Amino acid sequence: MEEHQNLLQSYPYYWGYTPEEDYYEQQGIRASKSLFKTPRGLTLFTRSWLPPLTTPPRALIFMVHGYGNDISWTFQATPIFLAQKGFACFALDLEGHGQSQGLKAFVPSVDLVVQDCLSFFTSIKKDPNFNGLPCFLYGESMGGAICLMIHSADPKGFQGAILVAPMCKISDKVRPRWPIPQILTFIARFFPTLPIVPTPDLLYKSVKVDHKKVIAGMNPVRYRGKPRLGTVVELLRVTDLLNQRLCDVNLPFIVLHGSADVVTDPNVSRELYEVARSEDKTIKVYEGMMHSLLFGETDDNVETVRNDVLSWLNARCNGRTIDVD
Repeated sequence: MEEHQNLLQSYPYYWGYTPEEDYYEQQGIRASKSLFKTPRGLTLFTRSWLPPLTTPPRALIFMVHGYGNDISWTFQATPIFLAQKGFACFALDLEGHGQSQGLKAFVPSVDLVVQDCLSFFTSIKKDPNFNGLPCFLYGESMGGAICLMIHSADPKGFQGAILVAPMCKISDKVRPRWPIPQILTFIARFFPTLPIVPTPDLLYKSVKVDHKKVIAGMNPVRYRGKPRLGTVVELLRVTDLLNQRLCDVNLPFIVLHGSADVVTDPNVSRELYEVARSEDKTIKVYEGMMHSLLFGETDDNVETVRNDVLSWLNARCNGRTIDVD
């Protein structure tokens, strides 16, 4: 591990030293970044990853990252892969995350975050270049929970969702035990931004491969402090609510979870699959895999998960499919 740290400590990007524009060109995709002003006046950092001009996009994928993460570091690996396969991908740093406005890792209202996402996604849908293309949601961890809330707010706006280790319930292995949640809720009324919640650094509970832990840890905008009181109370509220409303989910989805995930609960993903009203639903539980399925696992495991996502998308998109390699 120390050897990897010495090797990687000066990398400006998760892939190494290659400048962004050159790297995207090497990967055969187009990419851009911009700022988006939400209706409530918040400035959010956004990115797009598109197929080459010679390849018309087959669908739009709207992506939501997890707590403490952002869209400019390891998260990019998945939209780059999907853009290579013909999908136009769009994502934003959520409030208080990455390069977006807001106090770091402070999410006072997930409901407002949902509206931010919907505003941005709707602005993309209005582009005449994307007329008539199917639209899919993609969410990792907390982003998976937000995708389900987006679906609830706009039930007919998306043709499906890819839910990667969704935070429909915080795992009991990292959730504060009684009476801590009750105490935190009380204190959060007065000091919501205090970063004092006693939880371990989730990166090391999420990423399996040692040198990938180093790479993920090098993210210059990753939040390294303790969770803020208001954020934890809000996530507990939202996940408890979602857990009660799994039966209301009514869009095509694939949910993917590692059996060894100790950050979010794979049993809740199983419950989502069982009780959701969706007629088109798929579940994949990967034996021995942890929380970071699409980066933190071995390369072979990551490829397995990627190919399951691609196969699911191929089956639901009209026109030419791109083979799983």
